[in-house]
Amino acid sequence: MDYYIGEIRAFAGNYAPQDWALCNGATLPISGNEALYSLLGVTYGGDGVTNFKLPDLQVKLPIGAGIISSQGGTGNYVLAASGGATAVTLTPTELPPHTHTLKGLNTPATSSSPANKMLAASNGNNSTVTPPYPDVNLYTTLPLPSGGPTTPNATLGANAIGNTGNSQAHQNMMPYLVVNFIIATNGVYPLPA
Repeated sequence: MDYYIGEIRAFAGNYAPQDWALCNGATLPISGNEALYSLLGVTYGGDGVTNFKLPDLQVKLPIGAGIISSQGGTGNYVLAASGGATAVTLTPTELPPHTHTLKGLNTPATSSSPANKMLAASNGNNSTVTPPYPDVNLYTTLPLPSGGPTTPNATLGANAIGNTGNSQAHQNMMPYLVVNFIIATNGVYPLPA
C-alpha cells in the first residue's frame, strides 16, 4: 500500500476501490474504522460516540485550509468549512463603478423617431394629446444642420436615466469535468512530521 489513511484523490471510476470510500458525506461506524476516525474525528460530522462522517465533496471543489487576504477581504478557511454558490444574483453594490453616458443637444428636435438620431430639445409642435402626455419631437437628425452645435451640450435631469435588469441569477461555475473524490480508509497511518 502506498497511500495514507485519510488521503483524498480524484478517481475517474464510478465506484470506490478496495480500501477507499467515496467522499460523499457517508456516516461510518467508529468500530472497524478507528484509524480513520482518529484522523477525522467529527470534523465532517457524526456523533463521535458510535459514528463519524466522511468529507462530502459531491458537487464541491476542495480548497486548502488557511488564511488568505485579498482585495475582497480576508478569509479564514478551516477544515470542514464550506461555502460558495452555484448561482448568484448580482446587486448594484457588487458592480464596479461605471457610468452610462446619455447625451443630448439644445438644438430643436426634428423627429419623433430615435433611429440614428440624438436627443434634442423638445419643440412641442406635434402635441396630439393634452398634457401630461404630449407627443413631441425628441430627436434631431445627425449630422446636425449647419450652424448647430457639433457636440452634445444639454444637461439632463438627475432622473433622466434609471436602473435596468430583472435580478435573475447567473450560473457561477467555472468549466468543469465531473469525477469522484475518494478517501483512503486503510493504508499507511500518517505520522506527524
